[in-house]
Parts: sequence; structure tokens; C-alpha cells
Amino acid sequence: MLNSVTTNRHRRTDDPSDGGGSLLPWTAEPLPSVRGKAPRTLGRVNATDRTPADLLRSALAADPGRPLVTFYDDATGERVELSVATFANWVAKTANLLQGDLAAEPGDRLALLLPAHWQSAVWLLACASVGVVAEVGGDPADADLVVSGPDTLEEARACKGERVALALRPLGGRFPQPPAGFADYAVEVPGQGDRFAPFAPVDADGPGLVVGGEEFSYAELVARARADAAGRGDGSRVLSGLGYDTWEGLSAGLFGALATGGSVVLCRNLDALSEAGLAQRVESERVTHTV
Repeated sequence: MLNSVTTNRHRRTDDPSDGGGSLLPWTAEPLPSVRGKAPRTLGRVNATDRTPADLLRSALAADPGRPLVTFYDDATGERVELSVATFANWVAKTANLLQGDLAAEPGDRLALLLPAHWQSAVWLLACASVGVVAEVGGDPADADLVVSGPDTLEEARACKGERVALALRPLGGRFPQPPAGFADYAVEVPGQGDRFAPFAPVDADGPGLVVGGEEFSYAELVARARADAAGRGDGSRVLSGLGYDTWEGLSAGLFGALATGGSVVLCRNLDALSEAGLAQRVESERVTHTV
């Protein structure tokens, strides 16, 4: 089950139609210190957090089992729900891939050519964990590394550094035929470590994110996400159909939830859903705000 939070091991399916096996989300068990106790309020836990990675650590400490990202693709019918613990484990593995196999260093620029997707959210937090600057929709020719979806592979080939491709298939499936010149994320990430520690401390005041032509330090990103989400209140559940190519989309679809102990229902291809279907989703997912 995609929303299982019962194991800390990854596993594969062997369905030949899935291109040689697909990676199912792995999770970590809730921290012993919070078992059997009421979750600490995130506002108290993360008051001094200054980077997105700090926010994720605080969310994990406060309530690892709560939903963080629920993803829908209304063109394919896909639904994936990730708890804080599951999401954090994906981030740790991806950060280890980024820092280790891809040799990325703090200050390196990564062109992120991905749509609003749960795996895009993972990459954004992995970059923040290492100290790599994520340039959403950035120019691969000017980047040290590129991470591409299946529709932007030709554009991504302009990058002279490491290239990673995501198939964006249901269940995190790999490409049926690996694209030449790219590492297949679904092939490379399973063997990475479940814990991550950066080789060098991440500078909260250094550059962290570029989106829509605007650059943010990690500290600016966190402060702005808190301000954006303040009106919604702690613990809000936001349904967002916005893309990740604007600050508004990133704030509503990821960073605001991390900053306030909330969660997000991230919807791709939302225009394919009828008004009645949207109303049903808002009710079934217990959405408190829509953007």
C-alpha cells in the first residue's frame, strides 16, 4: 500500500508491465520518544528553525505519523499519501544520492525541471538538506546538475554536469527504457542510506531557492512560508492545484505545510476533475483551505 507506514525497508514489485519493477514508498517507524504521547505542537518545536531541512526535522519530532503530502494526478488516477516519516525517508535517500553519488556541494546550482509532484517536493527538501540551490525551471546549460521529468529530457541535455531523470510513473516506477545520458532516479535511489548528515553545515543565509526569477535564502524562504500560512492557522490542510513554477505554488503546495504543522493535497491536472469531483475530494480529504 502506498500509504503504509509499517516498515523501514523498501521493496519492489515484479510486474513486467512496470518496466522492471517499481519502488514503493519506504518509511521509518515513529520516534520512540513520541510513542503513546500527544504530539508536541509544531509552533513550539520549530520556533528557531531557519531552513526547510530544519522544518522537516521538527515535523518528524513532533508527529511523524501525520499526513504531509497527499498527491493526486487527475490525468492518471494516481493517489499517493506520504506521512512525515515516509517523506523524510525519501528526502534522506535522495539527499544521500545528491551528496554522495552525484558529488553535489553546498552552493551548487541544480536545475529542477519537474512539475508539481510529490517527487518534486522530495527533491526540493533534498537540495535544502545538502545546501544545493534549487532553480525551479532553471536553465540546464547554466546549472551544475539537472533533474528532469520525462517531458524535458532534450532540454536537460544542455547540462554539462550530472543528469538525473524521473519517469514520474505511478508507484515511483522506473523508465521502461533508461534515457541515454541520465541516471534513472528510481534505479539509483533505493540503495541509498535511510539517514542523512551533510558533509558541511547548511548556511541558512546563503542562496537556497530560485523560482519565478526571484532568489531566496533558506531563512527568507522559511520566514515567507510562515507569513503566507499564518492566516490559515496551524494544522491546516490545503488543497493546491498550483504548479511549482511560482512561489505561490511552492508555498501553498509544500513549504507552508512544513512551517505550520499542516498538510497539503497536491493536485496535478486538476482541470480534468469535475466540480462535483472536486467537492467530493475536499470533503473526503478534510480540506480546510483551497488555492
